[in-house]
Amino acid sequence: MDCILIDDEKMARVIIQTLCNNFDDLTVVEEFSSAIQAIKYLNENEVDLIFLDIHMPDFSGLDFIKTLKNPPKIILTTSDPQFAIEAFEYECVVDYLLKPIQLPRFEKAIAKVKNTVLKKPKIKANKIEKEAAIENDFYVNIDRRLIKIDLASIYLVEAKGDYIHIKTEDKNYVVHSTLKKIEDKLPTSLFLKVHRSFIINVKKIIDIEDNSVLIKKDVVPVSRSNRPELMKRLNLL
Repeated sequence: MDCILIDDEKMARVIIQTLCNNFDDLTVVEEFSSAIQAIKYLNENEVDLIFLDIHMPDFSGLDFIKTLKNPPKIILTTSDPQFAIEAFEYECVVDYLLKPIQLPRFEKAIAKVKNTVLKKPKIKANKIEKEAAIENDFYVNIDRRLIKIDLASIYLVEAKGDYIHIKTEDKNYVVHSTLKKIEDKLPTSLFLKVHRSFIINVKKIIDIEDNSVLIKKDVVPVSRSNRPELMKRLNLL
């Protein structure tokens, strides 16, 4: 079984690696100090098992699980017992190990993994779009004029008080509206609300770092509640 380790503490990763060395059929292929690094790796690689810490800076283990579309089996490793009930609501979670982890308990966790289906089949055929046909543009009312905006040219929508700032490749527009009304007009295949005041075009992302994304020259905050969905969407890019 190929596995990866995700824990922000180096010593914790060393301990799990040492425990894994007791099993000839268990291979640690990578280890990560942050969940975001692991997401990038899983975009291009498949593994059978993840050893995952719950408490990590900025992006928790449970947030990480929410981003996975076809998760492998997961063993949670933590010093905090309070999330056990919530953790087992996820079908991919096989066991919940409390630190410090001892070999006998570790062996039981590995046995549980072996008794389950290790991999879920991943469909790699051509994807069928289920969304209705998407319009290429829409109109906004500015100074009693209806102005057409090409949807693909929009890279950022920002709410400022009673007005919405729509930033495009060619020009910026200020519209008297609400973010909700604009959001309803934007196709979900391109746009995502990442903060109560911001909607971004996910195809225009230049860089992402923890709590923000860079689009053009704008650094846009990403709220904790919207981060899992953003990471899930990035898997499709």
